Formats: sequence, structure tokens, C-alpha cells
Amino acid sequence: MADNRNGNAQMANGTGGANAYSINLENFSTRLKALYSHWNKHKSDYWGSADVLAIATPPASEDLRYLKSSALNIWLLGYEFPETVMVFMKKQIQFLCSQKKASLLGMVKRSAKDAVGADVVIHVKAKTDDGVELMDAIFNAVRSQSNVDSGDGPIVGSIARETPEGRLLETWADRLQNSGFQLSDVTNGLSELFAVKDQEEIMNVKKAAVKDVAYSFNEDEEEEERPKVKAEANGTEALPSKTTLRSDNQEISKEELRRQHQAELARQKNEETGRRLAGGGSGAGDNRASAKTTTDLIAYKNVNDLLPPRDLMIQIDQKNEAVLFPIYGSMVPFHVATIRTVSSQQDTNRNCYIRIIFNVPGTPFNPHDTNSLKHQGAIYLKEVSFRSKDPRHIGEVVGAIKTLRRQVMARESERAERATLVTQEKLQLAGNRFKPIKLHDLWIRPVFGGRGRKIPGTLEAHLNGFRFATSRPEERVDIMFGNIKHAFFQPAEKEMITLVHFHLHNHIMVGNKKTKDVQFYVEVMDVVQTLGGGKRSAYDPDEIEEEQRERARKNKINMDFQSFVNRVNDLWGQPKFNGLDLEFDQPLRDLGFHGVPHKASAFIVPTSSCLVELIETPFLVVTLGEIEIVNLERVGLGQKNFDMTIVFKDFKKDVLRIDSIPSSSLDSIKEWLDTTDIKYYESRLNLNWRQILKTITDDPQSFIDDGGWEFLNLEASDSESENSEESDQGYEPSDMEVDSVTEDEDSDSESLVESEDEEEEDSEEDSEEEKGKTWAELEREATNADREKGDDSDSEEERKRRKGKTFGKSRGPPSGGFPKRTKLR
Repeated sequence: MADNRNGNAQMANGTGGANAYSINLENFSTRLKALYSHWNKHKSDYWGSADVLAIATPPASEDLRYLKSSALNIWLLGYEFPETVMVFMKKQIQFLCSQKKASLLGMVKRSAKDAVGADVVIHVKAKTDDGVELMDAIFNAVRSQSNVDSGDGPIVGSIARETPEGRLLETWADRLQNSGFQLSDVTNGLSELFAVKDQEEIMNVKKAAVKDVAYSFNEDEEEEERPKVKAEANGTEALPSKTTLRSDNQEISKEELRRQHQAELARQKNEETGRRLAGGGSGAGDNRASAKTTTDLIAYKNVNDLLPPRDLMIQIDQKNEAVLFPIYGSMVPFHVATIRTVSSQQDTNRNCYIRIIFNVPGTPFNPHDTNSLKHQGAIYLKEVSFRSKDPRHIGEVVGAIKTLRRQVMARESERAERATLVTQEKLQLAGNRFKPIKLHDLWIRPVFGGRGRKIPGTLEAHLNGFRFATSRPEERVDIMFGNIKHAFFQPAEKEMITLVHFHLHNHIMVGNKKTKDVQFYVEVMDVVQTLGGGKRSAYDPDEIEEEQRERARKNKINMDFQSFVNRVNDLWGQPKFNGLDLEFDQPLRDLGFHGVPHKASAFIVPTSSCLVELIETPFLVVTLGEIEIVNLERVGLGQKNFDMTIVFKDFKKDVLRIDSIPSSSLDSIKEWLDTTDIKYYESRLNLNWRQILKTITDDPQSFIDDGGWEFLNLEASDSESENSEESDQGYEPSDMEVDSVTEDEDSDSESLVESEDEEEEDSEEDSEEEKGKTWAELEREATNADREKGDDSDSEEERKRRKGKTFGKSRGPPSGGFPKRTKLR
């Protein structure tokens, strides 16, 4: 609510006896309409089926607190009205207040009548009056209007959680309790009403530089005091700083105000999460099938199709994607997809060995698919080895099998990816009446596959989507307007590129790459190399001319992109696109911070609706509306960095970790989160979020009963030592954490074929450990067999030596943890 105070409250210019305050009537009318509209639309859902709203604001206090009644005053009228009762009915709005407040409230009578058709009735209470007669007059008006409307007894809604303070409110609460009305709580209705921001509030959030001033009436003074601010050196009046805010004649620090707002956000968030969990909405994640099925693997349909046998040597049939092995004097074909790994080794006698390990369905790492289930009684070959005196031939065979396997796996993977795509509508090309909006000489990320030289292309805006195409006919991408979730424009400021970026609802294929993020960019600076290699003077005419040329090029590119973005925004502003709610968003660099969202450090920047990083790959796009809470971890004295954990509303989705954020950015990040109404917590340790979310989804009722997310609130705990045991259970060292599974790949610039190469290397490492036995393992088995035959007289020293050798060869440590294996390239 702090964001609205400065916009609603306007100081009158009059002096002397003139009223020092005035109400922004335009804002009052707009928000009064919003109040009545929300009340009528969600009467039974959030407003407790109330026919009448009775809001009583307590006296001013020096205690720091966040009251719904005060928030409604400031949101609707621009000021806090202590010791005031407001009663909203369908045809009337009644106020019970002092003379000074009545003189200000009198100006809203006409606006209220025009906005919602309600007459404003003001009951002025003298200082010596207890107000009982005026309260009875309000109750009579409630009864009479209720009888006219429905004939039933009215339901009066109030803020049940606010304890009445002061003589006036205690009398009001007592009279209301004994009035015979049915009472209900409207706290949830006010929370939902305040959660919806109008255009002014949205602009304040975007600028993230809101100047807040809270005003309240002081009944003990003859004249209300205006907020005092220090004058600038030039004599002009300075704007009030957000560091100190005036409320009830006291100074509130920025941190204290933020703490109040966060406390209210915590309550709202726990209520929202409780409703979602109670409704079974713990997660709406994609229920992707874990088992991958393949088509029938048929190398040869007929025995006559086999290659003519040459010698009893391994043969590779590229056309039929098969490998023929000599087994017991016959050439036996195997489809290359059945091969898991192939490797070679040479011994001291110059004998070369080739070893092939096959995929065996039904084993832990190879579940049954539809093909293997058809032949449940089949016997599978697990491993085969061959010896040769020709190392050159063995090398050629191993290379040919790996190449063929890589090609087949890439094709099958692409086919599987395309099978999961959502069908898109067809692009409607612009005709003669509407020329497409174009942007030329762009590069695309992720890049198209293939080994040829990359070439730029043109982005065109047509009737219902974009089309990017290069001079090659196979390099073309269509992006439908209806599939765009977020659109970003980022001009080159301190970066080397200017870009437009689209984050999509559903995946599309760019070449043979499946992606949700597509980016088009231009490098604003030419890569040049200075001949001579020495340093050049800053006054060198050539240096100055080069800088001017680069600056002019950057400005021209930024202007071209800006023109394209403006024209597309005008296109999206047409009535037929209103339901898509599309507009190019621009990152706010002033709010950015450095962090590690994936593997490398990057500059992460908020926008009005997202948190993004669009320069380094893989890209980062987080929708703020999908965030449940944010936990700032490893926060403490002496820490140079901290981590940010983003928990999504979909609890089935892994959390997002942004590591190694400089501690100097902590305060600005907390301010940004608070401004965008995101609840954040702080912890001194990293938490095991997979276990936490599993506990919540397994027993949501216990999570709600135990206070929701408040278990993360360090201020609520009595001491750190009392909760150390619980913290340790949720803590997992950062180097032992399981990596979160994200939709992004390690690099958007890699093709599917290149990624399959890495998968094969991983597969080979896994297979060596899981499927086949290494030469050392076979040797150890023979040694163990000899020992069982009688060689059990080994000395203690020999056993220790053997044990150390075994651990030295083992891939995993002897403890229970299994850190990642280092890949050798």
C-alpha cells in the first residue's frame, strides 16, 4: 500500500485558514468503483457474503503496525483517518468522525454519487460525545436499506482480526456485536482488492523509485502539520526521501516499512498457498513419462538383404544401419541402436581387442519398451569381444560404429522431440494491403544445425506471427503471436549486442533443437584488430574516428530495433490481439545484479514482469507471477556472497538457484522484491528444497497448520540454537546438492548431434561401471578365485596394500556421497 500514498495525497496550495489537505477525486472515483465491483463480483468468495462493509480505524499509535483499515483509508482517500468509522452500503456511504475530518470528507459526496450511485452521509462527533446516538442512526440506516433490498437481516462485514482500540472503537464494536446483525470477516476481500494494481501503481513498480509519504490527522493540533523536508542547496524544495517516512508524527525507516509490508505479504501468501493446497493444486507440472519407447528395430527384413560375406571380420552396413559380427562362423547382424558402447584396447603382445556392450531391456538402466515387451521370452546378448592383429582396422571399426550410432541416435532423438511438440497454427502471410514489418541482417539463437557457415537472416512480422528466414530454404522459423509468453527488447548499452527475445508458452523446433526461447540479435561493434599492436593515444585522430564510427553504428542499430519494436507494439495494440496481452518489455539495468544462475557468472536484470538474463546461454527467464517465495540463503555478517533460491507455485517444479550474488546487492534485491510484492525470507544456510517441497506436498494440511512458510522466518524463532537441529535436517552442502533439472540445455548454440556425442561419452563411462567388467575387475576376480582355493595366508600388510589399490581404482569415494565424475576430453 505504500506505493499509492504519494499519488493519492496532494497538498493544497492554500495558506492561512485554508484546508491544508485535498483528496484526489479522480483516484477516489476509480478506486471506489473498483471496491464496489470486486465486492459485488466476489461477494461470497472473499467478502463473507457481506451486505454491508463496516471499517473502523483505530487511533494513531507510535507502534509500527500494518492495519487493513489504515490501508483502506490511504488506498481510497490518500490519508489515514484515525478514529473514524466508514460504513459502505449499496446506496449509501456513512462516515462517523470528528469535525476536521468531516470538512475534508465532504468533498467526495459528488464523486461517490457519480461513481457508484451512493449518497455520502457524514455524522460529526463532538469531543465530549460518546457517539452512541450517531451509531444507532447508522444501524437504523443499515436496517432500512436491507429491508428495502431483500427483506432479510443484513450481513455486516468487518475486519475481525483488528482489535478495537480507544473509547470510540470499543463502543462501536460493542454496539455492533449487540445489534442483532449477522457478522462476517472481510479481511480476505481487502487483501484481494489491494493485490490488483492500477496503472499508476504498475508504473511505480516499473520505475522502482517510488517516493512515499503517509499523512495522518492529529486531532490535538489546531492545524494539520505538513511534511517537512530539507531544502536543496539551490533553494528548491526537495522530494521526501523513502528512507524516512512520516506517519502518525514519527519517523519510519525504510527497513521498518519493508518489514511491515513483508509481514502482510507473508499472511497473504500463506492464505493463498493454503487455498491452493486445499484445492489439490499443489502442482501443475508436466507429467512427463520417464520411460522412452522406440520403434521396432529392424535392420534387415529378409536374409537375402544381408551384405555378402567377405572374411570373418566385423562389417558396418551404413545403408541398413547395422553391424555384422562373426559369431561361430556366421555373420550375425545387430541394429546399431542396440549397441550401448564400443571400445578398444591393446595389450603388451600387440594384440588389439574390441569390446561391444549391448543394451539389455529389463535391467535397471534399460527399462522395457514396447518393442522388448513383444518378445518377453527372448534371450539377449550382453557383451562380446573380438581380438585382432590389425590395430588400424580395429580403430576404423570403432570409429565407424560410433559415427553411425551417433547419427541414428540424433535422428531418433529429434523425432521424439518433435512428437512432443504442441501443434501450432499456420502463419498467415501479409498480403498487398499489409506489408510485413522487417528487421534485416539478424543472427538467431539457438543456431540452426549443420556444419556449414552461419549466415544472417531477416525477421518479418506477419498477420499472426513472426517468420525468420535466411537465404537457405531449410533455415526458417515461424513464431506465432499466440505462443509468445514474454517479449523483450534490450538495446546495447554496456553489451556488445542489441536483441529482441521471445519466451514461448510451448516448445518449437529451431533446426533440430527444441527450445522455448528464441533470440534475434545484431553485434553493434565490428571485431577489428589494430595493426602494430602498440597502445594508441587517446588523441589519435584514427582512434577518435573509429570510436565515433562505432558509436554511430550502435545508435543506428538501436534505433532500427526500436522502430521495429514500436511498430510491432502498435500491431499488437489492435483489438483482435487484446486477449494475448503482448507488449515488448525492456530490462531495467539499474536494478540488475551479478550472479551464477547456471555455470557462469552473468548480469541478471529485472523487468516489469520477469527476471531475465538474455546475453549468456542458457538464457534465464523467470515469470514473477509464477514465484511462490524467494529465500535468500547464506546471508550473514562477514559473507561476501549469498544465494537466491526461487520457489515456484508449482511445487513439482525444481527450485531455481542463483548463486554467488555479491552481498553489496542484498539491500537493493530486498527492496525490489518488496516493491513487486514478492515475499522473501533469509537463512544462514542452504536448504534441501527437494526434501522440503516433498514434505509439503505429502502432507499439505500439516504445512498449513504449522504456519505455512513461517518456518523460514528467522525473526520468529527464539534463538538460532533452538532450531539448529531442524536447520541441519534441511541443509545440504552446495557441492553435494543434486542439480536441478531445467528445461534449458547446457548450451543453446550446440546442435543435437553435438550433444549426442557428449551423451555417448557419458554412456560409455556409465556402462564401464554399471554394465561391463573392466580388465582390472576381471583380474581381481581371478585373484579372488585363487585365494578361495587356499591362498588365504596373506599378511596384514598385503591386505592393506590391496585395499588401498582397490579404493584408488574405484570411481566413487568410500563414503556415502557421490560427487560428479570429471569428464576427460
